[in-house]
Amino acid sequence: MIPRYSRPDMVAIWSPETKFRIWFEIEAHACDALAELEVIPKEAAKTIWEKGNAATFDIDRIDAIERETKHDVIAFLTHLAEIVGPDARFVHQGMTSSDVLDTCLNVQLVRATDLLLADLDDLLAALKRRAFEYKETVCIGRSHGIHAEPVTFGLKMAEAYAEFDRCKTRLLNAREEIATCAISGAVGTFANIDPRVEEHVAKAMGLKAEPVSTQVIPRDRHAMYFATLGVIASSIERVATEVRHLQRTEVLEAEEYFSKGQKGSSAMPHKRNPVLTENLTGLARLVRMSVTPAMENVALWHERDISHSSVERMIGPDTTVTLDFALARLTGVIDKLLVYPERMIGNMDRLGGLVHSQRILLALTQAGSSREDAYRLVQRNAMKVWDSYQVSGDAKVDFLTELLNDEDVREYLSEEEIRSRFDLGYHTKNVDVIFERVFGES
Repeated sequence: MIPRYSRPDMVAIWSPETKFRIWFEIEAHACDALAELEVIPKEAAKTIWEKGNAATFDIDRIDAIERETKHDVIAFLTHLAEIVGPDARFVHQGMTSSDVLDTCLNVQLVRATDLLLADLDDLLAALKRRAFEYKETVCIGRSHGIHAEPVTFGLKMAEAYAEFDRCKTRLLNAREEIATCAISGAVGTFANIDPRVEEHVAKAMGLKAEPVSTQVIPRDRHAMYFATLGVIASSIERVATEVRHLQRTEVLEAEEYFSKGQKGSSAMPHKRNPVLTENLTGLARLVRMSVTPAMENVALWHERDISHSSVERMIGPDTTVTLDFALARLTGVIDKLLVYPERMIGNMDRLGGLVHSQRILLALTQAGSSREDAYRLVQRNAMKVWDSYQVSGDAKVDFLTELLNDEDVREYLSEEEIRSRFDLGYHTKNVDVIFERVFGES
């Protein structure tokens, strides 16, 4: 987590100040519940809240105590006792460190998720706007990087919209799964604390009680959470890779916005490089880097060990901060993306009409030719076009002309029947159907 790839609202969630404030709230809410159960005096719970709320926790002081105690929660509780006074003896009654640490982590992950969900909403809005803007803008579809058949640029945006809409659903499910609280004491048996305390703290912190914990909240929840973030990162990379390919000089059907005064290269003044989407590709790798350690955190020894702790201290903030930045950056890329419809048509025309080969193949089979013979006839003419394209970079042979001059093809198809198969509109006739499936609009 470095400032270059960080946004302040997400960073604030993981600050020491926020962490210690959440720790205090967990402890204070537990005291309220204990007071209601008459385990501790109600006046003590009130004093803890009043003095804790009014305090600014001294991070340097907590760090100094931890250097001696070698225990972060004890260091915090010691500092809290310095603030609260004698009533601090009622803090942490029947609780264990993981009750505070795990509940706090999940509070932070829920808050981080809410920011990520807002990021996704912004991205979805940008994708939807561009999808409708270029709904009918025809461009070539590619498979294996090779010209295939026409699509529209709006469909590319609609595909991305549908993908990130699925990402949002997954993230909502991940939020639900991670939003649990454990105040169950050592090894999770509630031997020294009433289960009603956990229920109270969970409700107060916007969580739900963990059905069964050991001394920690089960880490399969966290594994699924970080796996979900990894999938979102992969979706970011997919769209970023598409933009990078479209921006290549030989293609240049779309490109990142290039602002006034921006420089592309320290050596070559002509360069306009896809730096933002290249950056997103790298950031996606960093987010996915958290997935395997999160999976490995599931298998802890017996009721608890701390092999997961160091991992989560890093992947919690690093992954959410990075993904937050990446989603915002991708939204900016999509929002300002420069699109060149004339270039799209020009690129498609460079192959001399080959994009219609399947329509001729199907027409021949429907006219009585075997599929094998039809394929041979179409490919025979198509390869002439390909060969001329390989020499000059633009097809000097026209596919339609070759077909019209092929006597074997003409045995099955008239000139009108051949020409009718070269209609671009044929390939986009179901765009409205697809848009209605994605956006629920006609």
